[in-house]
Amino acid sequence: MLRKILLSLAIVCATAATQAQNLQLHFDPRHSLYGDNVPTSPQNYLTATFEMFKPDKWGSTFMFADFDFNNDKKNIGLVYAEVAREFKIGAFPLQPHIEYNGGLGNGFSIPSSYLAGFGYPFQLGNFYMSTYVAYKLNAFQEVSNDAQWTVTWNATLADGKVSLAGFFDLWSENKDRTGLESGKRLVMLSEPQFWYNFTPNFSLGTEVEVSYNFVIGPEKFYAIPTLASKWTF
Repeated sequence: MLRKILLSLAIVCATAATQAQNLQLHFDPRHSLYGDNVPTSPQNYLTATFEMFKPDKWGSTFMFADFDFNNDKKNIGLVYAEVAREFKIGAFPLQPHIEYNGGLGNGFSIPSSYLAGFGYPFQLGNFYMSTYVAYKLNAFQEVSNDAQWTVTWNATLADGKVSLAGFFDLWSENKDRTGLESGKRLVMLSEPQFWYNFTPNFSLGTEVEVSYNFVIGPEKFYAIPTLASKWTF
C-alpha cells in the first residue's frame, strides 16, 4: 500500500512540540475485497511501516518507509519511502516545503517524484493540521510536470485513548508515462486512520486507503481498510 503518510504527515505541523516515531504492521485484505480486479495484488499481504517526525528550530522533517510482504513465500516485494522537509521563516505563515518519493519493487522501480512548494500548518480544535501546494516532477519515461495539493490531520481524543490521523492528496500526472499519448489525469489518494491507544506506546486500529485513478486501476475507485497495530517510541 503506497503512500502511508500516516498521517503523521499530519503531524507535520510546526505547532507540534515533540519528536515522534513509530512502527506499524497492517494486514491488507485487498485481494479478498476485489479479487483479480486488482491485478497488482494477487494476494492479501502484510505491510510494515516505519515513520519519523522531528521538529527543530528551523522547521520539521518527516519520513516514512513501507515494506510490502507480497512477494513469493511472503517475502518483501516492494519498498516505498517518502522524505519531506519544511522550513520556518521567522513569523511568516507559509513554510517552504520540499519532498522526495520513490521505491523499488520485485523486478521494477517506482518512478521517483520531486516536490517543491509552500506549506501552512494550523489548528482546528483538537486537530493539528497542515496543507501544502507544490510543483511535482514525476520522473516517468517521459517526464511529467505536475502539481499536488495535500491536507494532513492528527488529533488525540478521549483523554488520549483515541487517535485520528490521515492525509488527502490530489495531484496531476501524464496519462501515458511513455509520452506516446498526450493528456493529463487527476489522481486522488487518502488514508484516514483510527487508533485505540491501550497504552501510550501500543495501539490497535485501522487505515482505509481510498483512491481514484491510483496505481491499482485507472479511472477506478477503491476503498481498502486494513487491520493494524502500532508501537510508538
